[in-house]
Amino acid sequence: MSILPGHDWWNGLPPAAGAAVMATGIISVGLHLTGHEAVSLVALVVAGVLWLVLAADFASRLLSDRGRFRAEADTPCALTAVAATTIIGTRLSQQGWQTAAAVLLAVAALLWPALLFNVVRHWRRRMPGAAFLGCVATQGLSVLAASLADADQQDWLARAALVTFCLGLLCYLAALFRFDLREVVGGAGDHWVAGGALSISALAGSKLTASPVWTGSAHTTLRTVTLALLALSLVWYVVLLAAELRHPRPRYDIRRWATVFPLGMTATACLSVADPAGIAWLRPLGEVLLWIAVGAWLLTFSALVVSHLTAGRAAPGR
Repeated sequence: MSILPGHDWWNGLPPAAGAAVMATGIISVGLHLTGHEAVSLVALVVAGVLWLVLAADFASRLLSDRGRFRAEADTPCALTAVAATTIIGTRLSQQGWQTAAAVLLAVAALLWPALLFNVVRHWRRRMPGAAFLGCVATQGLSVLAASLADADQQDWLARAALVTFCLGLLCYLAALFRFDLREVVGGAGDHWVAGGALSISALAGSKLTASPVWTGSAHTTLRTVTLALLALSLVWYVVLLAAELRHPRPRYDIRRWATVFPLGMTATACLSVADPAGIAWLRPLGEVLLWIAVGAWLLTFSALVVSHLTAGRAAPGR
């Protein structure tokens, strides 16, 4: 399955397609942090267009196909709607468009409780990496709330960001106990979210650490937790990369966008943590990882196009 399944590709997209928005959006955030503004804006436009398409499809299913909507709302991939919205909002906040970012935060916050509840109550043992999307969506709220708090000097938003940060860590632990470790060597792409969820947690931690609201022991604790989360995410990065090299999975799958997202998120986390943590070498590391993520995005998009063209030629009557 691809993001472009046919001439009417904009209809009936699976929830997993939201990972493409997440991947493109976080790469735009990383490119902005490294000063590549033109390319970052291009990525933002692409992510924004994809988000609008998915939002329209989401609304269409809600209004005209309730059965399918309810079935998809119970799957972990439904939470990409929240995560993608917060990532686009974070990039808009970077651009100085705080009102638009605040609107997206409100949208994501409204979607988050119901979707998370539906997903969690359908959890089972031996889940794929998509189980970690509960953490990703929750930490996405923390990242965006902390970004707006910093931009508008809203202390209550910083405190709300801390609450969702802690909830996100609980979601990660709950998902970890249900994650099927065999996915590391056989997953279709979303197994990378096991590391990406820690990366977005580190990104949220960096935003909180940089906030003037937290001082003294609170600031020290946030810095320590953030560094621990980043270190663990880098360990996951190495483990998952080694597994990919040992057990190659070259066939295109829509869940490969859930591989690109953690690559971009780990890079962005390194870039974001460097300054508030006072660790300068994280910035060049983040820049290297960012270009790896850009390469992965281009590779995945190329695989998508080839898969689509191949499917078109193989279709009956063509």
